Amino acid sequence: MLKATLRSFLAHKGRLLLSALAVLLSVAFVTGSLIFSDTVSHTFDRLFASTAADVTVSPKKDLDEALPSGRTATLPAALAARVRQVDGVVAARADVKVNGLTVVNEENEPVGPTTGAPTLGYAWNPHERSPVRLTSGHAPRGPAQALLDSETAGRKNVHIGDALTVIAPPGSFRVRVVGIVTFTTTNPGSALLYFDTPTAQTKLLGRAGTATSISVDAAQGVGDDRLEQRVAGALGAHTYDFRTAGEQAESDVEQLGGFLDVIKYVMLGFAGIAVLVGVFLIVNTFSMLIAQRTRELGLLRALGADRRQVRASVLTEALLLGLVGSTLGLATGIGLAAGLIGLMGLFGMNIDADEMQIGWVTPVAAYVVGLGVTFVAAYLPARRAAGVSPMAALSDAEVAGVGRPLRVRAVAGALVGAAGAAALAGCAVSRQTSSAASLLGLGVVLTLIATVIAGPLLVRPVIRVLGAAFPALFGPIGRMSQRNALRNPRRTGATAAALMVGIALVGGMSVASESMTASFDRQIDTTLGADFVVQNTNFQPFPQEVTDKVRRTDGVGLVVRGRFTPVAVRLPDGDRVETTAAGYDPRLDEVADITYAQGHSAAALARGHLAMDRDFARDHGVRVGGVLPVEFPGGRSAGLTVGALTDQDAAEGFGTQGGLFFGLGTLERYAPGGRDSALYVNAAAGTSDDDLRAHLEQTLDPYPQVQVRDLADYKQLVHDQIAVLLYLVYALLGLAIIIAVLGVVNTLALSVVERTREIGLLRAIGLARRQLRRMIRLESVVIAVFGAVLGLALGLVWGVCMHQVLALQGMTALAIPWVTIVLVVAGSAVVGVVAALLPALRASRMNVLAAIAHE
Repeated sequence: MLKATLRSFLAHKGRLLLSALAVLLSVAFVTGSLIFSDTVSHTFDRLFASTAADVTVSPKKDLDEALPSGRTATLPAALAARVRQVDGVVAARADVKVNGLTVVNEENEPVGPTTGAPTLGYAWNPHERSPVRLTSGHAPRGPAQALLDSETAGRKNVHIGDALTVIAPPGSFRVRVVGIVTFTTTNPGSALLYFDTPTAQTKLLGRAGTATSISVDAAQGVGDDRLEQRVAGALGAHTYDFRTAGEQAESDVEQLGGFLDVIKYVMLGFAGIAVLVGVFLIVNTFSMLIAQRTRELGLLRALGADRRQVRASVLTEALLLGLVGSTLGLATGIGLAAGLIGLMGLFGMNIDADEMQIGWVTPVAAYVVGLGVTFVAAYLPARRAAGVSPMAALSDAEVAGVGRPLRVRAVAGALVGAAGAAALAGCAVSRQTSSAASLLGLGVVLTLIATVIAGPLLVRPVIRVLGAAFPALFGPIGRMSQRNALRNPRRTGATAAALMVGIALVGGMSVASESMTASFDRQIDTTLGADFVVQNTNFQPFPQEVTDKVRRTDGVGLVVRGRFTPVAVRLPDGDRVETTAAGYDPRLDEVADITYAQGHSAAALARGHLAMDRDFARDHGVRVGGVLPVEFPGGRSAGLTVGALTDQDAAEGFGTQGGLFFGLGTLERYAPGGRDSALYVNAAAGTSDDDLRAHLEQTLDPYPQVQVRDLADYKQLVHDQIAVLLYLVYALLGLAIIIAVLGVVNTLALSVVERTREIGLLRAIGLARRQLRRMIRLESVVIAVFGAVLGLALGLVWGVCMHQVLALQGMTALAIPWVTIVLVVAGSAVVGVVAALLPALRASRMNVLAAIAHE
């Protein structure tokens, strides 16, 4: 049996090749993501471990910022002197590190990364663990000198002696590059500038005698944990945060983890799609191969092979397929990881490909995925093969009939579909976001399974409709192509299911993204009343000098400032909610249209008052006039009176749960030191919008990070951000289509082999090669469009339910992307034509007599 199995596998290796490609893609994305994330994690683990001080003292962190407030937490630099007196301390340094600088050259062009990595400013305080060393020039001395890292200097063509303008939180200042520093470890992609300590304190932090952390080096023989305890005892354990080198490195890795997780989960998403779609392809391939080998399997049974041996034979072929696909997928995954590492290099993150990490988990995962997918996919066909009777060797019967199994499918599909529909209905009526999202996920999974199970039952009614025009348009060729697609509902359903998955995904996400876009458009139209909004490109706050210059710009009539701050609110129901609140100037009503359920802007912005979203207030038992304890950064707290309740859509977007806002007077009293994140600007009387925009852009020309946006620009910004999600979905669809094309090619190729005698007879009675090719193409098109129709129907249902979840977050507009739907249906027809090219060409080249004589 083993010898017969191996010979059978080698005899059908061409037919199994396309299935192996599906396994290869699945394994490649899994292994590529694991290798890439392991390599990057290892590189940065080593970087942070080698540069972290034995003990780091930093300001106490109390509240997380969902949106940047512009404050830099500091501590007294004089603490370093106190720390040096602690037993076991050999050195202590007051460090300055500021994120989010903007640096421009004399042509006002940005000097720094444009890929999202930050530009960082430091105090030059070299030591043996520094990530950089001075390789040319001299150390900075005085407020007009700075060092620049060599990679930024090379990329932006900056040399020693060149002048730069640094736009820092306190304001902008000019420096001259007096030296170049070179990384001794991996460059994480950032641009680095170094200043002498007094300059860093005054120009980056805005006040002399301050620091962002204290780095402590232990004397020989003193452990980090012991030293941490001593330093904490000297400074007060609850006054500052204390971390050992290991804890600091772990904290730095966690901050980087979000970036790594995005890449890892995106690639695992591709792997999941490849696995799911590949299962359909493998099931179809083995089902057809077994159907074609009915007489062969019956002969094996007649010669004495029992059911277990036949089943084991088919599963062994599947495992061999999985072994080949997994091995090739592992190699492809290594290449994919190397490509990602090279891509990161283009973005400035230099990771050495020679240090690629391939742990034992990676090959294990590769073979578990590859062998698992093929084993699971081939199990049902193997069971069907084991049911072949010895008498089948004497007939041309196929393995499975059409009657009873489809009735079983009908019952199973109906039960699973009913459960899925109930979950989606529960999602539609749920009033809690978390429960609605959970029901949505359950409903999506169950309805997908139900559609796959019941797919063959839908083949005949749907394809009769889809192919109804074929006989009129293409005559007998069209009628035969339609009937060929109806001939085996299971095969047609499984082939179309691969395409259905990808299109259902893109359909659902398209409805969700289109609804988000429409909701934000409506929200912007109904709330934004300013002529222009001045904002940083990445929503970071900007220096006070920007606000001052905007106010002095010709044609500016009104400027209303907006700021953010993290807060924690104690609510009447006992909950403590951490969120982000906004602060505005008193004339907010002149630049924004806010709908109030109770109260008004004057009450909301009065000193010591706040406003919040009506639904949030209702859920937590908050009433107008009530006093809520509010915690601010730096340990400050206050009791604020609820002055108004708003009724605004999208009140809980962007991490601002509760829609809290108050006056800038309240914000500056309890959270001083913040910076403006947005300026809402109206034109003065007699100034046109075009003139005002030109004046504002001229004013802000020295600040390339700050943009002037009107209503249309603001909408486009939101559209572009949502489009990033859609691009990912379209990429997943592209992968699903690639594997679906492989499935259609495989199905048609095996179908041509199965119908060799039939094709020979058709050719013998006058069917031309061109007509044969057309027949196969039309069959492929109707199968592809069938999959697209099922996918779109499923995706639209998912999308409407996704909108219900979004509506709970204030995004209430429902929009259906009809253009996308039409393009998907048209594209599926093109997919059908492309997939049929090779099988149709092969069928048309058959020798007529040989085909008629084919067994």
